[in-house]
Amino acid sequence: MRLLLTSDTHLPLRAKRLPDQLLAELPRVDVVVHAGDWVDEATLDLLESRSRRLIGVYGNNDGPDLRARLPEVAYADLGGLRFGVIHETGPAQGREARCAARFPDLDVLVFGHSHIPWDTTAPGGLRLLNPGSPTDRRRQPHCTYLTATAADGALTEVTLHRLPPR
Repeated sequence: MRLLLTSDTHLPLRAKRLPDQLLAELPRVDVVVHAGDWVDEATLDLLESRSRRLIGVYGNNDGPDLRARLPEVAYADLGGLRFGVIHETGPAQGREARCAARFPDLDVLVFGHSHIPWDTTAPGGLRLLNPGSPTDRRRQPHCTYLTATAADGALTEVTLHRLPPR
Protein backbone atom coordinates (compact mmCIF):
# COMPACT_ATOMS: atom_id res chain seq x y z
CA MET A 1 0.00 0.00 0.00
CA ARG A 2 1.58 3.26 -1.17
CA LEU A 3 1.10 6.33 1.03
CA LEU A 4 1.55 10.05 0.45
CA LEU A 5 1.94 12.08 3.65
CA THR A 6 1.55 15.85 3.67
CA SER A 7 0.65 18.65 6.05
CA ASP A 8 0.50 22.41 6.44
CA THR A 9 -0.58 23.26 2.90
CA HIS A 10 -1.89 26.68 4.02
CA LEU A 11 -3.59 27.42 0.69
CA PRO A 12 -4.04 30.02 -0.66
CA LEU A 13 -2.04 31.95 1.93
CA ARG A 14 1.42 30.36 1.46
CA ALA A 15 0.97 29.28 -2.17
CA LYS A 16 -1.72 29.55 -4.81
CA ARG A 17 -1.89 25.80 -5.44
CA LEU A 18 -0.37 22.46 -4.49
CA PRO A 19 2.93 21.68 -6.25
CA ASP A 20 2.70 19.74 -9.52
CA GLN A 21 5.12 17.10 -8.19
CA LEU A 22 2.83 16.33 -5.27
CA LEU A 23 -0.28 16.29 -7.49
CA ALA A 24 1.48 13.88 -9.87
CA GLU A 25 1.87 11.39 -6.99
CA LEU A 26 -1.88 11.14 -6.36
CA PRO A 27 -2.68 8.50 -9.02
CA ARG A 28 0.28 6.41 -7.81
CA VAL A 29 -0.74 6.14 -4.15
CA ASP A 30 -3.46 4.22 -2.36
CA VAL A 31 -3.86 6.62 0.57
CA VAL A 32 -3.21 10.33 1.08
CA VAL A 33 -2.66 11.46 4.67
CA HIS A 34 -2.94 15.18 5.50
CA ALA A 35 -1.98 16.26 9.02
CA GLY A 36 -3.85 19.56 9.12
CA ASP A 37 -3.58 23.27 8.41
CA TRP A 38 -5.37 23.08 5.09
CA VAL A 39 -6.72 26.63 5.57
CA ASP A 40 -9.13 26.38 2.62
CA GLU A 41 -11.83 23.83 1.85
CA ALA A 42 -10.85 23.79 -1.83
CA THR A 43 -7.69 21.83 -0.98
CA LEU A 44 -9.72 19.28 0.96
CA ASP A 45 -12.17 19.02 -1.96
CA LEU A 46 -9.31 18.59 -4.44
CA LEU A 47 -7.60 15.83 -2.46
CA GLU A 48 -10.92 14.07 -1.79
CA SER A 49 -11.71 14.07 -5.51
CA ARG A 50 -8.27 12.87 -6.66
CA SER A 51 -7.39 10.38 -3.93
CA ARG A 52 -8.43 6.76 -3.68
CA ARG A 53 -8.59 7.29 0.07
CA LEU A 54 -7.95 10.43 2.11
CA ILE A 55 -7.26 10.54 5.84
CA GLY A 56 -7.07 14.03 7.25
CA VAL A 57 -7.36 16.09 10.40
CA TYR A 58 -7.81 19.77 11.10
CA GLY A 59 -5.02 22.02 12.32
CA ASN A 60 -4.79 25.15 14.42
CA ASN A 61 -5.21 27.40 11.35
CA ASP A 62 -8.34 25.63 10.10
CA GLY A 63 -11.66 27.38 10.61
CA PRO A 64 -15.09 26.07 11.55
CA ASP A 65 -15.97 24.76 8.09
CA LEU A 66 -12.91 22.47 7.98
CA ARG A 67 -13.35 21.51 11.62
CA ALA A 68 -16.91 20.43 10.81
CA ARG A 69 -15.60 18.08 8.10
CA LEU A 70 -12.45 16.71 9.75
CA PRO A 71 -11.57 15.19 13.14
CA GLU A 72 -8.85 16.44 15.47
CA VAL A 73 -7.32 12.94 15.51
CA ALA A 74 -7.82 10.24 12.88
CA TYR A 75 -7.05 6.53 13.07
CA ALA A 76 -6.65 3.95 10.32
CA ASP A 77 -5.34 0.43 9.79
CA LEU A 78 -3.05 0.51 6.75
CA GLY A 79 -0.95 -2.39 5.54
CA GLY A 80 -1.16 -4.18 8.87
CA LEU A 81 -0.14 -1.09 10.86
CA ARG A 82 -2.23 1.09 13.16
CA PHE A 83 -1.82 4.74 12.09
CA GLY A 84 -2.83 7.89 13.89
CA VAL A 85 -2.89 11.41 12.46
CA ILE A 86 -2.84 14.62 14.50
CA HIS A 87 -1.74 18.16 13.78
CA GLU A 88 0.12 19.22 16.91
CA THR A 89 2.32 17.13 19.21
CA GLY A 90 3.93 19.90 21.27
CA PRO A 91 7.62 20.79 21.57
CA ALA A 92 10.30 18.65 19.94
CA GLN A 93 11.95 17.94 23.29
CA GLY A 94 10.23 14.94 24.82
CA ARG A 95 8.02 14.34 21.76
CA GLU A 96 8.73 10.61 21.46
CA ALA A 97 7.93 9.79 25.09
CA ARG A 98 4.91 12.10 25.16
CA CYS A 99 3.40 10.64 21.97
CA ALA A 100 4.15 7.04 22.98
CA ALA A 101 2.30 7.64 26.26
CA ARG A 102 -0.67 9.33 24.55
CA PHE A 103 -0.94 6.80 21.69
CA PRO A 104 0.15 3.44 23.16
CA ASP A 105 -1.77 1.36 20.59
CA LEU A 106 -0.32 3.00 17.45
CA ASP A 107 2.51 1.86 15.22
CA VAL A 108 2.83 5.15 13.29
CA LEU A 109 1.84 8.71 14.19
CA VAL A 110 1.77 11.30 11.40
CA PHE A 111 1.80 14.92 12.58
CA GLY A 112 2.40 18.43 11.28
CA HIS A 113 2.41 21.99 12.63
CA SER A 114 6.15 22.71 12.72
CA HIS A 115 6.77 22.47 8.94
CA ILE A 116 9.94 20.59 9.93
CA PRO A 117 10.36 17.05 8.55
CA TRP A 118 10.66 14.49 11.35
CA ASP A 119 11.28 10.75 11.34
CA THR A 120 12.03 9.09 14.66
CA THR A 121 11.04 6.01 16.59
CA ALA A 122 10.03 6.23 20.22
CA PRO A 123 11.04 3.65 22.81
CA GLY A 124 8.45 0.92 22.42
CA GLY A 125 8.41 1.28 18.64
CA LEU A 126 6.05 4.16 17.78
CA ARG A 127 7.26 5.73 14.50
CA LEU A 128 6.72 9.49 14.37
CA LEU A 129 6.58 11.16 10.95
CA ASN A 130 6.17 14.80 10.01
CA PRO A 131 6.21 15.39 6.24
CA GLY A 132 7.00 19.09 6.57
CA SER A 133 5.07 21.39 4.23
CA PRO A 134 4.86 21.30 0.42
CA THR A 135 4.07 25.03 0.26
CA ASP A 136 5.74 26.79 3.22
CA ARG A 137 9.30 25.78 4.06
CA ARG A 138 9.67 28.34 6.85
CA ARG A 139 13.25 27.93 8.11
CA GLN A 140 13.85 24.70 6.17
CA PRO A 141 15.91 24.59 2.96
CA HIS A 142 13.06 22.98 0.96
CA CYS A 143 9.32 22.46 0.90
CA THR A 144 8.69 18.73 1.44
CA TYR A 145 6.31 15.79 1.62
CA LEU A 146 6.75 12.06 2.34
CA THR A 147 5.89 8.84 0.57
CA ALA A 148 6.04 5.37 2.11
CA THR A 149 4.87 1.81 1.72
CA ALA A 150 2.83 0.02 4.39
CA ALA A 151 2.57 -3.74 3.91
CA ASP A 152 2.61 -6.88 6.03
CA GLY A 153 2.90 -4.87 9.25
CA ALA A 154 6.00 -2.94 8.13
CA LEU A 155 6.58 0.62 7.01
CA THR A 156 9.22 0.76 4.28
CA GLU A 157 10.47 3.04 1.53
CA VAL A 158 9.90 6.14 3.67
CA THR A 159 11.14 8.89 1.36
CA LEU A 160 11.33 12.63 2.00
CA HIS A 161 10.70 14.49 -1.25
CA ARG A 162 12.27 17.93 -1.57
CA LEU A 163 10.40 20.26 -3.88
CA PRO A 164 12.12 22.74 -6.19
CA PRO A 165 11.90 26.42 -5.27
CA ARG A 166 8.82 28.18 -6.57
